[in-house]
Amino acid sequence: MAVLRRLLHIFLLFCLCPPSQALELPERDGAAARPAAATTTVAPLVFANRTLFVFRAPLTGYSPAERAEGAHKRLLAALAKPGAPAPSTRPIAEGTQLLLGGAQLFLVTPADINPLAGDTTDSVAAEAAATLAKALLEQREQTSLHYLLIAGALCLAATLAWMLVLHGLGRLHRWAAAWSMRQISRRLGEVRLKNVRVLDAEHYVGFMRRLVFLLVWALRLMASYLWAAFVLGKVPYTRSWGERLEGYLLDVAGGVAQSVLGALPGLLLVLVIAVLARLVVLTAASFFQRVESGELQFGWLDRDTAGPTRRIANVVIWLFALAMAYPYLPGAQTAAFQGVSVLVGLMLSIGASSIVGQGASGLILMYARTLRKGEYVRIGDSEGTVAELGLFNVSLRTGLGEEVTLPNAWVLGQTSKNYSRAYPGTGFVLDTTVTIGYTTPWRQVHAMLELAAGRTEDIAAAPKPYVMQLALSDFYVEYRLVAYASVQTPRKRADVLNQLHQHIVDVFNEYGVQIMSPHYQRDTPEPQVVPKEQWHLAPAAPAPAC
Repeated sequence: MAVLRRLLHIFLLFCLCPPSQALELPERDGAAARPAAATTTVAPLVFANRTLFVFRAPLTGYSPAERAEGAHKRLLAALAKPGAPAPSTRPIAEGTQLLLGGAQLFLVTPADINPLAGDTTDSVAAEAAATLAKALLEQREQTSLHYLLIAGALCLAATLAWMLVLHGLGRLHRWAAAWSMRQISRRLGEVRLKNVRVLDAEHYVGFMRRLVFLLVWALRLMASYLWAAFVLGKVPYTRSWGERLEGYLLDVAGGVAQSVLGALPGLLLVLVIAVLARLVVLTAASFFQRVESGELQFGWLDRDTAGPTRRIANVVIWLFALAMAYPYLPGAQTAAFQGVSVLVGLMLSIGASSIVGQGASGLILMYARTLRKGEYVRIGDSEGTVAELGLFNVSLRTGLGEEVTLPNAWVLGQTSKNYSRAYPGTGFVLDTTVTIGYTTPWRQVHAMLELAAGRTEDIAAAPKPYVMQLALSDFYVEYRLVAYASVQTPRKRADVLNQLHQHIVDVFNEYGVQIMSPHYQRDTPEPQVVPKEQWHLAPAAPAPAC
């Protein structure tokens, strides 16, 4: 029954179509036809090392492999006939026939092509005919002694040229390595700071040697690639391989050139944005420099805040320029570039939280004008002159020759005393506290403290030093002497405070008044004072006479 159905199907096809437009049928030695549901695995038709066509769909119950086998047998049969048959195509209702010498080799059906790619049966058949013409020409060339001799001579010449190029690249490698080492050693030897060589040439020489090695080997591989493509292209049987190598190289070069040309407009816009951002930064720098020099004055901007404001403005300008230029950077739309951007942003957001807090605290200190460079302050237990007010920390230079660095967030949370703003134009504030018993008249204590301040050098006469009673404790009265020093450096201030303490002790001993800092349970029989004749007991030396 299957055979009868097959014969009936063939009869109907020949009745509907002219004999010249009959569908392709594989030549099988009495094999029964397979049903239409047979396997649909693709099968290429290969001749002379070239793929003429790829069968993708069954036809009248024949699988793609059977169609390819039948087409190959018909091709061999056509070539066995005398003459040089030429391939051609002919459209029919079911598709497009590929003919060789007027005889059909196979039929290109709509199921064998990809319409979404713009293919048609006519275009695919024409491409297959052109490929078949190349294969027939190469088959004839394989049997031509004249062509093989010429191809062999060209391959030999190409091989000699390839070997000469490799030898020349080897000599170029040695020359470039020696020249680069001499140049780098000489140039880096000239880079000096205060007559001391800053850079070590050994690291750069090693890097340049590896770089030259990689470049030379890349040129060797390129020369070998071109040689292999040329030689394979001259041999008829391997010409398709050479064409693939040449096509791949051209595709890569074309893709690189196309990518470069496609990136040029974006890079031009990035360059324009960078130039504009640089121009704005230079303009802002000129403005802030005039504010720092005092030529320009604004209520919200002064010399102290002009510097940090300029740095903040530069960061904001460049960040804005980066955001504007980001879409035009090559590869900015790729998933890898976007993933790296997200990763960097996540790392900054997680790791820079404390840095952002310190920076925000520094901005508050700057713009609130809590501290200024050169002022004498006390922050927590640290006291000294503000040497630097940065975005992340404050540096204090103490009178003992130390430099204390305090984080801005910690400074903002502490109580600070600014001695430089107590009385403008007089220097720093000096204060010290003594505790005196209740049996001493407070007027006498005031006079003695003022006398000690008057004996101390570098204490300003105006405003006049004064004394306050801070507390009436259980055992003594607390007195505070407040004076103003005319010095402007922390080291001198420490010396002035030291001299003031010395004069206070001397004055109180001179007038027989006991400083009651130690606690006691009862009054001693005699006052705890040092007579004047004992002020300079050994090892102390008497003060020189004025």
